[in-house]
Order: sequence, then structure tokens, then C-alpha cells
Amino acid sequence: MIILGIDPGYAIVGVGVIDYTGNKFKTIAYDAITTHASAPMPQRLYSICEKLDAYIEKYKPDAVAVEELFFNSNQKTAISVAQARGAIIVSVVRKGIQLYEYTPLQIKQAVTGYGRADKTQIQQMVKMLLNLNAVPKPDDVADALAVAICHAHSNTLDMRLGINKM
Repeated sequence: MIILGIDPGYAIVGVGVIDYTGNKFKTIAYDAITTHASAPMPQRLYSICEKLDAYIEKYKPDAVAVEELFFNSNQKTAISVAQARGAIIVSVVRKGIQLYEYTPLQIKQAVTGYGRADKTQIQQMVKMLLNLNAVPKPDDVADALAVAICHAHSNTLDMRLGINKM
């Protein structure tokens, strides 16, 4: 199963593509979609959609997993990230790909086995599980790969329990 994991943002969108077959991970690609701070928000959202569409066309994922928003104290940032997340969701749904959403707690639990793991622990587990030479940078990319790993683990559990989400 080809899984595209996405860590939403408006300045940086982390994307990671993995293949999860036979309980084994294979890293296919990972990158950061970036937008320019000087560009108006509509242009930034359009750019995110265009680049994500190209990524989807190139890797043809079976599923897309997106991190749900964690609202911090900065409301302006939260609103901007929410707008970017909306654009991401529309891009995925337009392509007819099944979309899954996971909370930060679910991602931490799936990747490290501990729901309160810190960023460094998550990054090291991503590196280990995907047999990478180094932790992917920027952090958003490692987070996107963690989202994909979370979906692989969650989807496998659902299949064992006979749950069909599709």
C-alpha cells in the first residue's frame, strides 16, 4: 500500500510517501512544499494545491493521511494553517483518494508507542522504522513520514479487526 503522509502548514507542508507491504516499510520519497512569506494567502494556498496535485500524480498513493490541527495560543497562525489544511483536503478529495486524519496523540502513539513522546523521539523512530541514514529535515517532513507510519499501523490493525474504512 502506497501511503502519502502530510503535515499541514502554510509556509511549509511536509510530505512523505511510503510503501507498507507485508509489515515492512519502504521509503519512496519525502520533501517539503514551501510557499513564500511575501505572497498573498490565496496564492500560497494555490501553490500548495498545485504542488500537492503533482505529488499525487507522480506517486499515485492508495491512501492519504493528514495530521489534524493542534490549536496553540496563536490564533492567527492556527487560522492560516487551517486554511492550508482545507486546501490540502480539497486537493486529495478531488483526486478521489481515501483521506484519513490522525491527531498528534494518535501519531505519537503509533510511531513511538507513547502518546506523550517529544519531537526528538518521534524523529528518531521515523529514522529507525524507515531505515534512513539521517532524520529528514525540516521537521515537517519527518512529521509527514510519521503520519504515514501512523496510517500504516492503524490500517493494519483495522484489517486484523475486520474494519473496512473505505
